[in-house]
Order: sequence, then structure tokens, then C-alpha cells
Amino acid sequence: MNAMMLSDYDVFLFHEGSLQQAYQFMGSHVRKDPLGTYTEFCVWAPNARSVSLVGSFNEWNGNGYELEKWNREGLWVIRVERDLTGETYKYEMTALSGEKKLKADPYGFASEKRPQTASIVYELEGFTWSDEEWLEKRTGSTVYDQPMFIYEVHLGTWKKEKGKFLSYRELAQDLIPYVKEHGFTHIELLPITEHPFDRSWGYQSTGYYSPTSRYGEPHDLMSFVNECHRNDIGVILDWVPGHFCKDAHGLYQFDGSFAYEYQEERDRENYTWGTANFDLSKGEVRSFLISNARFWMEVYHIDGFRIDAVANIIYWANQGQQSPNQEAIEFLKKLNGAVFEYDSSILMIAEDSTDWPQVTSPVHYGGLGFNYKWNMGWMNDVLDYMETPHSERKDVHSLMTFSLLYAFSENYVLPFSHDEVVHGKKSLLNKMPGDYWQKFAQYRLLLGFMAAHPGKKLLFMGSELAPFSEWKDLEELDWHLTSYDFHHKFNSYFKDLLHLYKSAEALYELDHQSQGFEWIDVNNSDQQIFSFIRKGKKKNDHLVVICNFSPVVYHRYKVGVPFAGSYREIWNSDDEKYGGSHQVNPFPIPVQHQSYHGKDGFVEMTIPPYAAVYLKPEYGRGE
Repeated sequence: MNAMMLSDYDVFLFHEGSLQQAYQFMGSHVRKDPLGTYTEFCVWAPNARSVSLVGSFNEWNGNGYELEKWNREGLWVIRVERDLTGETYKYEMTALSGEKKLKADPYGFASEKRPQTASIVYELEGFTWSDEEWLEKRTGSTVYDQPMFIYEVHLGTWKKEKGKFLSYRELAQDLIPYVKEHGFTHIELLPITEHPFDRSWGYQSTGYYSPTSRYGEPHDLMSFVNECHRNDIGVILDWVPGHFCKDAHGLYQFDGSFAYEYQEERDRENYTWGTANFDLSKGEVRSFLISNARFWMEVYHIDGFRIDAVANIIYWANQGQQSPNQEAIEFLKKLNGAVFEYDSSILMIAEDSTDWPQVTSPVHYGGLGFNYKWNMGWMNDVLDYMETPHSERKDVHSLMTFSLLYAFSENYVLPFSHDEVVHGKKSLLNKMPGDYWQKFAQYRLLLGFMAAHPGKKLLFMGSELAPFSEWKDLEELDWHLTSYDFHHKFNSYFKDLLHLYKSAEALYELDHQSQGFEWIDVNNSDQQIFSFIRKGKKKNDHLVVICNFSPVVYHRYKVGVPFAGSYREIWNSDDEKYGGSHQVNPFPIPVQHQSYHGKDGFVEMTIPPYAAVYLKPEYGRGE
């Protein structure tokens, strides 16, 4: 990172379209010039009466460490003629009312480990990256026609050592091989910006430029990302640009006034989460957040962002989905524009529960400019269907088909995230109705259906172990489950499924184009069987997918198929090695050349209970 000194700017104004690399001069920076080494601090406090620097280097006494107000917009600066690397510090703010507050640095690069709350002067330079091959490959490819199966991870509870957190470097040793073995393409980290409260899971931050010290220092996180890239795994950050926590040392009433948040209580207060909403109409706040995205990309080589609670940004807080916040919408467009101007290969994924149009359309076409959006409708509908007893599923048949009416209107990620397996919602396995065997069979079916449905995929950590209990957000995953037969078999199933998914172009190349999907039979609600075709870019490259959501076995079941000599079963979730009843089709299935289901021919096959089956065409010579 090429540091930028305040002295480079005769006038610096935060305004629309202002600097997107504010972190190069805001916060603390150790500088060197021919006269020696010094540390420079810069903070934005537009309504402070005065600002002093306090820390471990001056016994937390700000006398003689008063900052100078640099400009009328509220930048304050001080130069300390020492190298303060490793020292802790805060800003002592004196409000116009005379009240004094100690605040951590909004642009601080490192923080004390909670419950301590001071910022730390940290030199980001010095880490040696070795991920050039990954970055070059990422830049030279497009994600839309590539496989993407994301592993969503909360670093504090994936695994622990004697009840304590693993460090970033320990996680690199354990988590990366595990993710690679299972076949995931990306790791998505629940927010790792510094936050005071463990059980906020990082969603209520105080230090947007500071990776949480729970797991180590900034260079340790760089090492984690570097090792992910060296193992062909992308890293996505869960990022929260809509709201922040109200802890005393954080951004809330930063200089005694509502600097980062809205002035009006109705707009400012997020009553559901107990947080404050960023005032996204302010140039200073936009610069803070857009620079933050640039910071994580440039300094930490992050591959993408999952933007949390986009609905809370698009619409005014506390007013429902009736009042669009135009200034906040404009911020999202500027954010996405700035990110893609820096690197067009970055993932910008909106966690958006609204029906706002063109979320993943480019800004110049009238869209918000994201390149992906979570398909919350698909997730809710599919889980509602799966939780319905099989005897009643014929009455809610459309829950499984409705998503295909809009599947290509946006670029979607299909998410089974942490939100679906916590706080009384049950684990994915335990949502399945029926007895022990039926739960596992339906869970295998669910993920087999997910892998074949158009859209990229995301699964929360631990779901690959098929736990009966929901996510316990203070404990590690239930690693002991792999010693139980059905859990072990499910884990094998999951790994095989992901490796098949990544090897079958038809399952991902045309995820976002309607020509990549075709129904065979969409109306069989009585038998609860769905059949469809997924297509790749190459001529005749396709898979036939049959999903049976009932416990009934069907023999000599007819399925209409495109022309081919025969079809071979390449996937069957009912295979006995995965814990199934082994109702399989072991031999090539000849095509009967008679129109059926509107296709050129049909096959007769065994349809296993509660199972997903994939068929691949086989062609004779000259076909």
C-alpha cells in the first residue's frame, strides 16, 4: 500500500465522488523522511470542540497532544515525532457541550482484544504475498459460467482448541484443507471487522478497518487469505455497510454529534438490532465505506463481499417497504461502480429480501450494480416445502416450481445460511419430516436438488456433517458426528456431490440463462416427482435430473428425454454407500424413440424414494 500523507493535500474535502482510498491518510500512519521517523494521525470530527490523542505512549493524558483542525469540514491532525508502532491509542473528543468521550479510531488498522477497546498503531506493510497465480486467474475469468459453492464460516465456532479460538494461522492449517477436501470453491467469513460482542457474530462492528483481534494480527489474516488463494479457494467477506453498534468507544455520536448516523431518530435507530443506521447521504460516510471496500481488496486481497441487510439500505428504516431511500440507493450504485472500476472480477453479493428490480444489473442499465443476489424466495419456498409432510406436499407443489418463473431475472446465489439453522429454527436435517432414515434421505435429496437448480450455491458450516442440533454460536461444530455411520455416509455423499457438481459443466455454465434449464414434467404433484434438464454450452451437453419428494419407489417409470442412444445414471442419492435403500439404475438405460413429455423419446427407470437422480446421455457413433 502506497501511503499518502496529509501534506500532499492543500485542501481535502469529503464530497460526492471523493477519494476512495481515504485509509491512506486517515487513521494512524508511521512515516519516514530524511529528518527521521514520526507517526501521523488524522480523524474526522466535524462538530468537536477539540480533539486530543491519548494512549499508552503518554499515559493516556492528552495534554500536549492536541490535534489541529485541518479544515472546516472537520479533519483533525497531529504529528508525533516518534515511531509509535504497537502503541495503543484513542481520541479524546470534547463535544460542543463540553462532554468528553474516548473513541477508538474509525480508520484504525488493529485493535485490542475485547474487552479492551483501544486502537493499535500497526504497520500493514511487510507481509510477503505469494498468490499472484490466483489473482491472475481470477482477473482473467468470469464467474458467471464457473462453478461456485460457498462455505459460510463463523471463525470463532468452526473449531476450538480447549475451548479457545483458533488463530488465523491455525485456521489456515485446519480449515483450508477441509474446505478443499469437501470441494467448496469459496469461503465466506461472517463479519471479521472488530466488534465488542461475540454473539453479534460480527454484524455489530466498531472497527471497519481492523480485522478482529480475537484470531490474531492483520498479518495473520493476510496469511490466511494467501493460503486460501494458493489452494484455489476464494475469500468473501460478510460486510455491513448499513448500520453499526452503539458501544461507547465506537462510531455512535462520535464527536458528540451524529456524525456517521442520521440526525432524525426515526431514520437513525435500528430498533430490531439495537444499532444505528449510517447516514448514507453524507459524502464523508460514503468515503468511509467505499474506501473500506477498496481497503479489503487492496490490502487483504479479498475476492468479494456479501453485503448484509440490503433491504435496510434500500428502504428507510422503520417505514417498511413503502419508502425507498434514494440517497442510500445512490450509495449502493457508487459502491458497486467503485469496486468494479478497481477490479471487475470482484464478487458483490446482495443479501436482499426485497423484490427491488435489477439488483444485479449494471448501474448504466439502471440497476443497483451488484453481480449476485441471494435468492431468499427460493430458500424460503424450498424449506417450507421440505418441512411439509409428504402426504400434504401435493397441496404446496408450486413452492418448488415458482422460483423458475424468475430464476433468470437476476444472478442468484441459492443460500442455506446461518440464519436458517439458529435460534429455534432447527438444523437442515432436523427440518426434514419423518423418521431417522427419512430425514437423512430427504436431506440428501434437498442438497441434490439444490446442486442441480440454476444459481450458485452457499451452505453454512456444519451442514455437511448433517447435525440434528442447530448452530450453537458459542461452541464448536459437532465434530464427533463423523463417528456415527449415517453422518459419516452423509459427509461422503456431500463431498462426492460437490466434486460431481464442479466436474459437470451442465450444472453451472448457463446458471443465469434460460436456455440452461428446461422442465420435463413440472406438474406431477400427485407423485411429487420433478424432472428437468440442465444444459451446458456445448451441443448436446446436458443432464436429466429427476427428484422424488415422496417415500414411494416407482419401477419402469417413464421420463421424457432428449434424443440419445441411451442414458447412464451418474448420480443417485439413494445409493447404499450413502445410507440409501439402493434403488439404483446400474446399467445404461436405452432410449425409446417415441415422443413423451414433449421430448423426442423416453427412458423407463427405477425412481428411488426421497432421492435425486442425475442421468447423462450416451451417444452412438456418428450421433
